[in-house]
Amino acid sequence: MAEPQHILDCDVLVIGGGINGAGIARDAAGRGLSVVLCEKDDLASHTSSASTKLIHGGLRYLEYYEFNLVRKALIEREVLLRAAPHIMWPLRFVMPHARGQRPAWLIRAGLFLYDMLARRELLPASAGINLRRHAAGQPLKPEFERGFIYSDGWVDDARLVVLNAIDAGEKGATILTQAVCQKLERKSADWEATLFKPSCGQIRVNARYVVNAAGPWTAGLLHGAVPREEAGRLRLIKGSHIVVKRIFEHDNAYIFQHPDGRIVFAIPYEQDFTLIGTTDLDYHGDAGQVAISEDEISYLCGLASQYFAQPIVPADVVWTYSGVRPLVEDGADAKAVTRDYRLEVDSNGPPILSVFGGKITTFRKLAEEAVDHIAKALDNRHGSWTHNACLPGGDLFGAEPQNRSVRDFTQWTHAQQARYHWLPPLLVARYCRAYGTRLHTLLSERADVAAMGEEIAPGLYAAEVEYLRRYEWARSAQDILWRRSKLGLHLPADTADTLQAWLNAHPLAR
Repeated sequence: MAEPQHILDCDVLVIGGGINGAGIARDAAGRGLSVVLCEKDDLASHTSSASTKLIHGGLRYLEYYEFNLVRKALIEREVLLRAAPHIMWPLRFVMPHARGQRPAWLIRAGLFLYDMLARRELLPASAGINLRRHAAGQPLKPEFERGFIYSDGWVDDARLVVLNAIDAGEKGATILTQAVCQKLERKSADWEATLFKPSCGQIRVNARYVVNAAGPWTAGLLHGAVPREEAGRLRLIKGSHIVVKRIFEHDNAYIFQHPDGRIVFAIPYEQDFTLIGTTDLDYHGDAGQVAISEDEISYLCGLASQYFAQPIVPADVVWTYSGVRPLVEDGADAKAVTRDYRLEVDSNGPPILSVFGGKITTFRKLAEEAVDHIAKALDNRHGSWTHNACLPGGDLFGAEPQNRSVRDFTQWTHAQQARYHWLPPLLVARYCRAYGTRLHTLLSERADVAAMGEEIAPGLYAAEVEYLRRYEWARSAQDILWRRSKLGLHLPADTADTLQAWLNAHPLAR
C-alpha cells in the first residue's frame, strides 16, 4: 500500500460524527487539546438525525425506575435550551387520559415527580386539563374528556450536531467528513489510524488517545482495534417516524399511550406538518441501510388514529425516516432498554474510550465525563467549560447563555427582520431559527436580494448554500435539504436534482 499522502498528529482522534462524537470533540478542543474528528459520511447522517427531536427527561423512564437518568436529563434540558435557543425551544405536551390506562391519580403523581426532580427556570409545571375546553381537545375523539399537560423541549437534532462541530473547529479541531477509518492500530506510544477521504486520498493520524463514538458501529470498531471476546455490548433498536400534513393548529404536542406499554408522540413539525413516532424494534440488519417498514407505518397510523378524530392512513404519509439507536444491552424488552450511557476505557496501552448508549438530551454531560477521562490521562488541567457556554449562534443577548434568549427569541427575530428588511420576513425568520446570530455571517456585506446570488430553489439562495459549504461541511443536496435544513419537505420534488446539478457546476473553492 502506498504511503499516506497526509499525516496528522493530535492528542485525541474522535471516530464518529454524530452527537456524541461532535460533543466530545467540542469539549476536548475547548480544553486546549488537539483534536481530529473523522466521520465516514456527513455529520449527523445516521442516528443523530433520526431522533424524535426532543430535549426531555424521558417521562416514561420513571416507570422503569431510572430516576438518575431522568434527573440528569431534566437538568440538561434547561442548560441546552439556554445554550442554543435558536435550534431548540420549550414545548408543552398533552397526554389524553383514556379508560383502561393507569389511574389519573398515578399519572398526576408521576408528573409531579417529573416537575420536582430538577430545578426549572424556563418551563412551566404540569397540570390537569379539561379537553372539552382546551384547544388541544378539538382534534381528538370526543371520548377524551380529561388529560394532562407538561413541559419538555424540541430540538433540531442534525443542526445540534453541526453546531458542536462548528464550535470544535473554531477551537482548533480538524473536522474530516466523508473520511472512513480504514485501519486503527495500537502502537507502543500512540494510536495510528489510516483514514480515506475521496477528495484527498489517505490520511494517517497519530493520536495519543482515541474516542470510539461510532454509534451503531462502536462495538465492531472496538473489536477490530482491541480484539477481545467481550468487546462491546450494544443492542440496536430501530426507531421509525412518519410525517403527515399538519393535523392540528395549536402549538402543543401530544403523547399517546398504547396498551402494549409503548408511547407515541405527535409533534408540530416544520410549520406545515405533524411528526409522529416512534417505534422500538430490535434491529439486526445493516445500520447504514435502515428504513421504515409497512408494518411500522400502519402501527403509527393506527395508534394515532385511536386518538385523533380524523383517521390517519398510510396514504397521508409524506415522509418517513428511521434510525438505529445503539443502546446498552441490559436484557430488557426493546421499549424498556435503558437510554443511559456507559463509557468504557481500555488503558492496556495508549487508551481508547468507547461510548455505549446515550440519548441526545444528555450528550453534553456524556461529552464532559468523557473528556474528564481523557484530560486526566493526558495530564490536561483545563477543567470543564461547556455548562455555561453558548453553542454557535446562541449568543443572542451576550456571550453567556441566558434565560432571556429563550423567552425573548421572538423579539430578537423581529429585530433581525427589521435589520434585514430587504429580505422577506419569513426567510429572515427561517435564518434566525437555523443560524441564530450566525445569520450575520451569512448576510455579511449583502444589502439587497440581488446580492444573495442565484435563487437555486424557492427561498434557497446561492449565498446560503455557499455558507453551508464553507462553514458547515455541507457537500451534497441531501446534506443541505435534509440535514442542514428540512427544506426538502417544502420544495418541489425535483429540487434535489436541481441543487446537486448546481453544486456540481460550482465546485467549492479550496
